[in-house]
Amino acid sequence: MLQRKLYRQRYLFLMLAPAFLLVLIFNYVPLVGWMLAFKRYQVGLGFWASEWVGLEQFKRFFMQSTDYVYLLQNTLSINFMMIITNLTLGLLFAVLLNEIRRRFFVKIIQTVSFFPFFISWVIIYSIANTFLSSSSGLLNELLMKWGILSEGLNILGESKYAWPLVILLEAWKSVGYISIIFIAAISAIPGEQYEAADIDGATRVQKLKFITIPNLMPTFVVILILNSGWILNSNFELFYMFTNATNWEKMEVLDMYIYKFGLQQLNYSYASAVGIVKTIVSIAILLSVNAFSKKMTGKSIF
Repeated sequence: MLQRKLYRQRYLFLMLAPAFLLVLIFNYVPLVGWMLAFKRYQVGLGFWASEWVGLEQFKRFFMQSTDYVYLLQNTLSINFMMIITNLTLGLLFAVLLNEIRRRFFVKIIQTVSFFPFFISWVIIYSIANTFLSSSSGLLNELLMKWGILSEGLNILGESKYAWPLVILLEAWKSVGYISIIFIAAISAIPGEQYEAADIDGATRVQKLKFITIPNLMPTFVVILILNSGWILNSNFELFYMFTNATNWEKMEVLDMYIYKFGLQQLNYSYASAVGIVKTIVSIAILLSVNAFSKKMTGKSIF
């Protein structure tokens, strides 16, 4: 019976094969490299001949250094605020778009809001530098010309502006894309619910409050759970472009730390150990958020 079922679905498995191979080759085969975290790897000796040191690299990260404190603080704080901001603004944007009756304007707004998603962070940094540079930025020049400021704000350099800046830029880039998911969820809401609300004399605000938003919450929760597994995976391009010598204490996240030790200092073993820690913590966060959501809302991904 099982063989017959598999044979009938052979074309589906063939269609799935490229994706399966892609994930296997680029996500699972490289896990062999985790052995570097337990060795004192030297390029001249090679992968297998390097000395086995056990948990030495992990002890160095947790016991001989306090870097993990500010790294976890920066990574968790920034990414958590990004996830909540993006999802909340994406949901609100989708709800507001749905309330526009003229489809022509909806398409224009969707196109304009979705466009930043395709802009690279290199270009976004160039735009930000044009407007926010302390010496020649358009914003600072206007504020000083109007007498509001005596000297320009170093928004790109001062650490106190680092978190709000990257969170707002990430929201500007991602909200249009995220809103599409919620718009699709809105289109799946049964029209009978709105018709019943019209018969009962419900206002547009009441329909939003009691029909649209409650129906969107399962989608919101699922996306939140999925994103929680990536909460330690920062957007490398973003942090690489906006991190500098004056704000690095607030901007250095785990991915930048791994890049610094792995590719700049060529300490592959230590970088691999930090990468393993990041993966284990990410899995723990995903399982915790999923369990909490299942207990509180009854919604979960497994």
